[in-house]
Amino acid sequence: MSSSEETVLMTTNHPKPGHTVLRMERLSKGQQLDSNGAMHVGGGDNKGIIINRPGIEGCELEGKAADLSLSFKVFLVNAASNVHVEERRQLKFWFQDDISEDEQLTYAQEFFRDLVNPGDFPRDYVGFIMKVIKLMQRKYLTIRQVQVDMKQFEGTPELPHRPTSADQELTPGSSFEVTPARVLEIIESSYPNVVNLDDIVKATFSTREVISSHIQELLTKNIIKSVDNSGFMRVDVNDAQVKMVKQMPNVQKSQQPTIAIITAQYCEKLAVDAMITHKDTYVRYKTEGESNVYTLGNIGPHRVVSTKLPAIGHSRTAIIAAGNTTTRLLGTFQHVNYVFLVGLGGGVIHYTDFNKHVRLGDVVVSVPVSTVSPDKSHVYVHCEPTVSSSSEEDSLETNGNLSLDSFSFRTWCPPNLELQDLAAKLHFESACKEEERTWETYLDQGLDQLKAQESDFNRPPQETDKLYMNLGAKDVLEVIHPEVPEKNYDPRSKGKPMIHLGAIGSGRIAVKDEHIRQGIVLKYGVAAFDSEFDTVVQSIHGNCKEKYIFIRGICDYKDGSRKKEWQPYASLAAAAFMKSMIMSLTPASNGE
Repeated sequence: MSSSEETVLMTTNHPKPGHTVLRMERLSKGQQLDSNGAMHVGGGDNKGIIINRPGIEGCELEGKAADLSLSFKVFLVNAASNVHVEERRQLKFWFQDDISEDEQLTYAQEFFRDLVNPGDFPRDYVGFIMKVIKLMQRKYLTIRQVQVDMKQFEGTPELPHRPTSADQELTPGSSFEVTPARVLEIIESSYPNVVNLDDIVKATFSTREVISSHIQELLTKNIIKSVDNSGFMRVDVNDAQVKMVKQMPNVQKSQQPTIAIITAQYCEKLAVDAMITHKDTYVRYKTEGESNVYTLGNIGPHRVVSTKLPAIGHSRTAIIAAGNTTTRLLGTFQHVNYVFLVGLGGGVIHYTDFNKHVRLGDVVVSVPVSTVSPDKSHVYVHCEPTVSSSSEEDSLETNGNLSLDSFSFRTWCPPNLELQDLAAKLHFESACKEEERTWETYLDQGLDQLKAQESDFNRPPQETDKLYMNLGAKDVLEVIHPEVPEKNYDPRSKGKPMIHLGAIGSGRIAVKDEHIRQGIVLKYGVAAFDSEFDTVVQSIHGNCKEKYIFIRGICDYKDGSRKKEWQPYASLAAAAFMKSMIMSLTPASNGE
């Protein structure tokens, strides 16, 4: 039945002051209103919309619970008093009988995204109500009924704290204070390369005097060290065990690693190394060009080598350097059969489905989603703007006129899916048996190993895991995470990660745009986004390594916000799942 044959009836109830319940229900042709009639019948652009008299019952689906619901908070500013009022809104959905559960989840999520689109989010109640009705009337014809429950709470003079944007902190003229922690972050990011004073001044848009002061503080605390008077390098708490070499020593055949682990950030390397025993770390140091760090040791019966990419930033130079480092790693250790890319990522939000919703501290493992769609047989997808110059790329980003057609896409899948099959097996078995979740034990062991580090690898308080949307002006929307279904196991309630399977996506400009990001999620089955690892995965294929896997601990939502406090724990969660996989592999024989 088309929308022209249907009418949407809205009925309002006010259970108590500050609490309003609105019910919008679809009336098919021939259905009659209550004998008391309607208060208002829309015409013109509002044709087909009927406002029922307050308190009059419509045609509610009596006795049928809502198919699903989602909740969010809106913080609205009073222009006169500048006081922010918190209003909690709950949406309940009833669907047509022939709509599957998966379709219901998808339609509800899309409805919500359309409703709260920052570009045209309604600034008043009438606008909000009319948008709900018109979405239901004109686009989402599978929805039979929507109920909106709105409750207001006491006002506050302050908006809720929303994490700052990484891009804002790195913008010339930004008001963000450069701290010793920010200077340390830059030095850690480039490790094992050294960073000189001018590099840090340029990266922070600060002055030599300010940066020199911060560097001196870090030197005094023995967190960094000066290297050959050419720059500064991070000091590991176990630095006495780190060997600075010009060339890697020969490794006898029986001690050759068969597993390589690639990380990009300092906390990721620490988390991975906490899973390794009997380890030796070598920094192949160069005064010019790229240095390399290799930690050799054991995970169970397996010989492994871990490294950290030394490049920093999103420039092509840095990205190409990451690929070169991977090629050098695989050339140095030629017995490597498996490659694990372990580190941080941004989770893909699903507002209505607990199982699909990726939260902070969770882990996403790159397993192709071909079981859902035959054209999604890939584990990694990277997108780049379809422009010919950096100036055109900057213009594209600034103007914001983006669509999926603005980008080209490349996908990769391992020729051999042994690691993906193993990850899926661990995921399936852990759903049935608690003792199969071995990564939870490895995570606790890693926490004990990392107590001496400056970074806190413990799981941050759950209340810091919040979803915010900027609605423009001064208004902010906070989305409530989906509720845990009855009888579902929620590892987060015990401080442990939930494991998700899916593709990993990347592409700085595309990922920053909410609309484009969601388009990529739907088209390519992406469950998490990371930094640009396209040259790394290309190098893996170029070196004929057929077995590799991405494991990403979730530290943010790639929504422009920085949740740095989640990075250490998320890194450790990813490393713990990595160890579970490695412990399940059949040991190699004599390094072969």
